[in-house]
Amino acid sequence: MNAEQVRARAEQFLSRFTEAGAVHVETAVLQPADLLLDLYGEDIRARAFVTRDPVRGEFMLRPDYTVPVARMVMETGGRPARFAYLGPVWRMQPPDSDRPAETLQVGYEIFGNGDRAAADAELFGLFCELLAPAGLTVTVGDMGILLAAVDSLETHDRRKAALRRHLWRPNRFRRLLDGFSGARPDESIRPGLRRESGDQSPPLIGLRSEAEIEARLAELAAEAASPPVGPAQVKGLEAVLNLRGTMTSALAELEELTGVLPALSPAIDVLSNRRDAMRSVGINIDHLRFSTGHGRRSMEYYDGFVFGFESPQTRGTVPVASGGRYDALTGILGGGTTVPAVGGVIRPEVLLACKEGAAWPG
Repeated sequence: MNAEQVRARAEQFLSRFTEAGAVHVETAVLQPADLLLDLYGEDIRARAFVTRDPVRGEFMLRPDYTVPVARMVMETGGRPARFAYLGPVWRMQPPDSDRPAETLQVGYEIFGNGDRAAADAELFGLFCELLAPAGLTVTVGDMGILLAAVDSLETHDRRKAALRRHLWRPNRFRRLLDGFSGARPDESIRPGLRRESGDQSPPLIGLRSEAEIEARLAELAAEAASPPVGPAQVKGLEAVLNLRGTMTSALAELEELTGVLPALSPAIDVLSNRRDAMRSVGINIDHLRFSTGHGRRSMEYYDGFVFGFESPQTRGTVPVASGGRYDALTGILGGGTTVPAVGGVIRPEVLLACKEGAAWPG
């Protein structure tokens, strides 16, 4: 595999995306860091190449295309459109990794299509068409199912917000859930030590004011006094988190959980509509792998449909292709104005390495 082969393969994908109605766009290599770093998950934030301009502030080398393209769309009114792109992205790698810091991405994004199921099926069908010759393992998931399961819990909003925030960090999520259910006290929700009165009070250390400290202690005390999440709902949430099978079997299992997790029902309807839309474009959904855990391996801005194409050489490292729905991200970039958005990327270097039988570096 050489750079010319990689570029030629990427150009083929880009050509197909433009044939499908996408406009070829480019984004700046240097992106403003202040806003965009907050929109990426912890993994990418820790691996971004950041530099500082003495006048304009911090910038970072583009770590992906989706957020810059979505930002461009929302800054120009959020009108319905399809965009394609091809170019390098940069992510810092661990010292012991042979994975390159610079790779190519070629992608396709759909904005403003109110028929979300149809847009999901269109995008996914196009990726299936392009990648079918590679014989990859395809898995889909749905972050909307996971978010709805958390929203079903009979507990206060502060707990739900913490669980939603840590969905992409399974160990932290597990500790929080154990703490909220009473299975294991969590250090972050213990009331802590109260300050003594009188002249023996310890001095204030750090940046928080006394009022902020007292407010936080009151919040922690209220948390400690809150009733635990019930065991039936914990068991139901665990069942959702561990759900694996096909789209057909997943829908059946999810329906059985609506008794204990009632907020699942609207999300199940969304998944069912997507299944029907995929079937209508010729996707064999009866044998399509579904895993809610797959969503927890995706970018943190995805809030609905997610998918990944992998090979034995890439499993556990970098997928050949991936994507999903990110409606909420457009609302952040649009100052509260949200448009439907779904997209995906193909990594041509990873694909060609797999075709040559080489393992992608871990």
